Amino acid sequence: MACAGPAGGRQRVNMQEHMAIDVSPGPIQPIRLISDYFPHFYPFLEPVLRAPGSQAMLAPAVHSASQPQPNPEPEGDSDDSTALGTLEFTLLFDADNSTLHCTVHRAKGLKPPASGSVDTYVKANLLPGAIKASQLRTRTVRGTRGPVWEETLTYHGFTYQDAGRKTLRLCVCEDSRLRRRRAPPLGELRVPLRKLVPNQARSFDICLEKRRLTKRPKSLDTARGMSLYEEEEMEAEVSGEERGRILLSLCYSSQRGGLLVGVLRCAHLAPMDANGYSDPFVRLFLHPGSGKRSKYKTSVRRKTLNPEFNEEFFYAGHREELAQKTLLVSVWDYDLGTADDFIGGVQLSNRASGECLRHWRECLSRSDRRLELWHLLDSVPPQLGD
Repeated sequence: MACAGPAGGRQRVNMQEHMAIDVSPGPIQPIRLISDYFPHFYPFLEPVLRAPGSQAMLAPAVHSASQPQPNPEPEGDSDDSTALGTLEFTLLFDADNSTLHCTVHRAKGLKPPASGSVDTYVKANLLPGAIKASQLRTRTVRGTRGPVWEETLTYHGFTYQDAGRKTLRLCVCEDSRLRRRRAPPLGELRVPLRKLVPNQARSFDICLEKRRLTKRPKSLDTARGMSLYEEEEMEAEVSGEERGRILLSLCYSSQRGGLLVGVLRCAHLAPMDANGYSDPFVRLFLHPGSGKRSKYKTSVRRKTLNPEFNEEFFYAGHREELAQKTLLVSVWDYDLGTADDFIGGVQLSNRASGECLRHWRECLSRSDRRLELWHLLDSVPPQLGD
């Protein structure tokens, strides 16, 4: 069969083309490919729809691609997305009071977990160090992907040395109180604290990242209190040299004629129990001395690594007499039915060094003035007496 061409010539048309034109009037529609429905997964087929010489197929192909498609997942929720949301918070290093304040403001654009829960809280840790010794958390905010906490977490006993070598880790966690096993964090971030300016607040708005996993070393001493559950999946950044620190106040009272020793609080104590905590109390001993007037003991604080005592004790004696003695301060873990575990201690005297020597001398050189100072605990038990 033949028909007139554009230049007056004749062009042959085979029978199949003739039947297709007669049976299907109008432009020939191409058969839809599966790539028309899932263009994201078949990008290599796109050039086929735009190949030169197929202008008759181009318009229908574009038209088919513009057909209504199923609603995709919200931005940031797809499997190939790494956006976990952001966290806004403020850090303040109060050097005068040796404290670090972390004010958690809000989170934005959190990616819901597989369970669909949106009940979240923020957990903080100082690294390196025992995980539970520095673990603080906010309250739980429920039912929103943009939770607002406006809550301040405070670390006591935070010094210039800590700021120079420690990192603050913040984790946004799902409240898993209805689960047997704790759910992994929705995201975390880490802030090196060496760039903080003392007594100057600094605000942050940082994107969350996936949690970093490190396999727990087999040599880690779990019998001394490291968690057997959660911390198996978290980084075991434990420093064996740190035993914690204690805040003591010393004051020579001229009216009472003796030394007032205040045991205020401890921070970041080494865990001694299998549950990852301790039951700490503090013993005081003024050496040389004998009798009940030379030994004191605070009350026990249960299941904590950051106990607050606020207890005061009195040692009678003249200033010159006290200058020849040594004050032994030791922190212990109370165990029912067995011997108490030694956590750490510190000695204050004229034969001491560093902050212990300065604290002792300034106390005895000034009357009726209370001096408070943080002291690092030594891992060696006192050897001067019982």
